[in-house]
Amino acid sequence: MFIRYKKSFEKIAMGLLSFMPECKDVKKLQEIIREYETNSDWQLFLWKEEDILGAIGVRFEGNEAIIQHVSVNPSHRNLGIGKKMYSHVCKHFEKQYLVCSDEYTESFLDKCEMESSSSNV
Repeated sequence: MFIRYKKSFEKIAMGLLSFMPECKDVKKLQEIIREYETNSDWQLFLWKEEDILGAIGVRFEGNEAIIQHVSVNPSHRNLGIGKKMYSHVCKHFEKQYLVCSDEYTESFLDKCEMESSSSNV
């Protein structure tokens, strides 16, 4: 299930985002979470099955929805959770925005798109 971040999920979201290489520094991580809480152009979503297993962050600029953070709990990786989150963001925002990546998420999103296009053949 795809859920929007709220303050009560702060520790879980920080834990998930801390798995990303650019989010290792605690001060940087706190700044990122604060931005998601205060900037209406930044939205963070969590993926919940029995527990919250992943997070995906989107920044809106003009007509683009830029996926800037994607993280899955390491013990649940390679199960397609990241791809599910990406797919959900695309479906959720495709009518309003062009969904794209930033330099941190580009290789992951390229991989998702290649796998989804090869499975549609």
